[in-house]
Amino acid sequence: MTTTVQAGEQSPAAGPVTPTGRLLLHHTAARDVWLDARRQGIGSSDLPAVMNLSGFKTPLHVFHDKRGRLPHDDEFSEAAHFGVLFEEPLARDWARRNRTVVEPVGLIANADERWQMCTLDRLCTECPLDRSQRSLCALEVKTRNAFVAKLWNQGPPDDVLAQVLWQILVTGLDHIHVVCLIGGQDYRQYTVRREEHVKLVAFLHAEASRLWHDHIVPGRAPALSGEEPPDALIELYDRLHPDRQGVTVLDRDLDAVDAMSEYMEAAALESQGKRRKAAAKAKLLGSLGSAQAAVRHDRPFFSIEQSFRKTPDLARLAEEFPEAYRACVEDKPHDRIAIPKPVREEFTA
Repeated sequence: MTTTVQAGEQSPAAGPVTPTGRLLLHHTAARDVWLDARRQGIGSSDLPAVMNLSGFKTPLHVFHDKRGRLPHDDEFSEAAHFGVLFEEPLARDWARRNRTVVEPVGLIANADERWQMCTLDRLCTECPLDRSQRSLCALEVKTRNAFVAKLWNQGPPDDVLAQVLWQILVTGLDHIHVVCLIGGQDYRQYTVRREEHVKLVAFLHAEASRLWHDHIVPGRAPALSGEEPPDALIELYDRLHPDRQGVTVLDRDLDAVDAMSEYMEAAALESQGKRRKAAAKAKLLGSLGSAQAAVRHDRPFFSIEQSFRKTPDLARLAEEFPEAYRACVEDKPHDRIAIPKPVREEFTA
């Protein structure tokens, strides 16, 4: 028989584990239980979105997730998959390099502010910074691809720093260690100290508190700031409304009117840009004559290079290999903004 343990004071795993942190769920808790428990507060992994530092999520994502309006993310991305896969060996390697021991913990909440939560990757009861006494610290484990290596040159980038400082706020620890493996072979380790980021910790607390108390708890969605990544918002609206139907009246929605003006203006600029680019390409080709490359002031100016893209012959595939066609080819619907001709004419006049 399976028993589901809910997060809270009565959980068998509950208890103080850091100066101001209480364990809500042990790290062995089922994923669905853990995801449900995280919705009872703002966790450290939410902070990049709360602060608009994530390229994939926004404060509005956090709002709808905490209100239970979004399905849980049941599938890991490739990056998240390898992050989980390498967490244990990276944590063990950090402990080996620093001659200490670490252990997994679980979901932690602040003892006084239960909505403040974090999941520590590892807890360390013998901090390597001071071996004269047994002191508590924690370890955050990250993996990143080589394309973002420069972001780590001066320490953890802003999104990771916000996450770790939130962990410090929740747990009451005065510092947390960070280890990151970049590109599978570039090992980095850092220490984030509360005393070096006092004002930033206060700012993170104020912003997260405002989102939680002014929006999430009463159910009032936060207004958009204009800094949100558009693709992230489009993805959010698609998840919120997977099966659209019916008609909404926007007679008094001036924001929608402004958005239509911006959309039509951007579409016109995009079309003009494509035409100008094609016209410029034609002029460059004409200036080449029969040559393949051009120089200017004894330096390479431009050249014509061939590139290749694999394009399947779907008609032939369907005719000669119908079973393979049915197994591998599918129609993937996508949404587009359909604007009636009278509206287009009105907003382009």
